[in-house]
Amino acid sequence: MDKRTKIVSILQRLAEKPIDPAPDESLFESGLLDSFTLTDLVTALESEFGIQIPDSDLTPRKFDSIARIEAYVQSRS
Repeated sequence: MDKRTKIVSILQRLAEKPIDPAPDESLFESGLLDSFTLTDLVTALESEFGIQIPDSDLTPRKFDSIARIEAYVQSRS
């Protein structure tokens, strides 16, 4: 499974429904993520990809879309 597929799978688990957002769609503007689910997303990303995400990186801008999440995970791997 590639990174993007894993990220979408994590987002589907958080949303508790099937979703298929476009790679550049804002996950915050669409209501899929908010400040509470961001921490759940980060925890899941750390577990799935074996990375550490520092608290200083917990900003919506870094995790606003699947493309941004994928680029961020790639930079931490």
